[in-house]
Amino acid sequence: MQAYRIALMATAALLTIQPAAAQETDRSDWPSSMTVGTASQGGTYFIYGTGLAALISQNLGVNASAEVTGGPVQNATLVETGDHQIGLLTMGPAFEAWSGNSELAPGVEHKKLRALFPMYQTPFEAVALQSSGIDDVTKMDGMRVSVGPAGGTAATYWPRFFEALGVSPNVSYSGASDATGQVKDGLIDAFSFAAGVPISAFSQIAAENPVNIFGFTDEQRNTILEAMPEVSAYDIPADMYPGIEGHGTVAMWNFATASEDMSESLAYEITKLVMENNEAMVQIHAAAAETLPENADKNTFLPYHPGAVRYFDEAGIEIPAELRGE
Repeated sequence: MQAYRIALMATAALLTIQPAAAQETDRSDWPSSMTVGTASQGGTYFIYGTGLAALISQNLGVNASAEVTGGPVQNATLVETGDHQIGLLTMGPAFEAWSGNSELAPGVEHKKLRALFPMYQTPFEAVALQSSGIDDVTKMDGMRVSVGPAGGTAATYWPRFFEALGVSPNVSYSGASDATGQVKDGLIDAFSFAAGVPISAFSQIAAENPVNIFGFTDEQRNTILEAMPEVSAYDIPADMYPGIEGHGTVAMWNFATASEDMSESLAYEITKLVMENNEAMVQIHAAAAETLPENADKNTFLPYHPGAVRYFDEAGIEIPAELRGE
């Protein structure tokens, strides 16, 4: 929660950037309030989404708030049903929701989903106390391992990684802060998660305890990449966490999404606000260094909202015809 409070303070200090264009926009079809679906506390989505809501509230005059959820799988459905106006999604679960293969709503094609802007890559990492001796995925076999909240990206993909690598841990589900607390208290042996780095819950436990934080060996990563093309290779630099060496893993891109029902002018102003104020976004969370217009090409299947298309056209970013959401 300390990282969360710091993020809010830093964000508030920078959010004096209301664009003149937003003041001239017809807001007659804008909602008075909106909800941003995030994930569990202690994860990057929660910090990023809370900062995004503050950015919108202070610059666009819409009372935006962030809500704790189970993560991308649930966020996709909440946007599809209109319960949330913005959902933070990892593109693997987003594709499954789009194509009707969501674990939460099987058979329901989430065709109202529209992309707004790129966020950052989500690497997959695990943490365990050094005293456990667990410093490799293969050592999780038969161990008690949390994979984050049910419905989240980690809970969806870590079991698939385990299966691909022939590892069979005893899997449980919990939020990031709860899971690291369980690791610290010896209630579980390891926590396998996925979030933008540095993961605040990992940073906290690493600052307080001798831990191992790791991803995959080259051989393990190659096996995963061959089995699951929706993920890509990613390298965690040294000292991302106190005293932890760099390591290889896999990652998946995240995008902010909205319903096709969102006002075009509101989608435009939100996209413009975020894409043109990267300094403010980075103050919310370091992972937002990748929240840049040029990363719009990392979405290869989900149509962009017409308001987002309008912004990217103005910015000179090419959006393929099949993704223009028209």
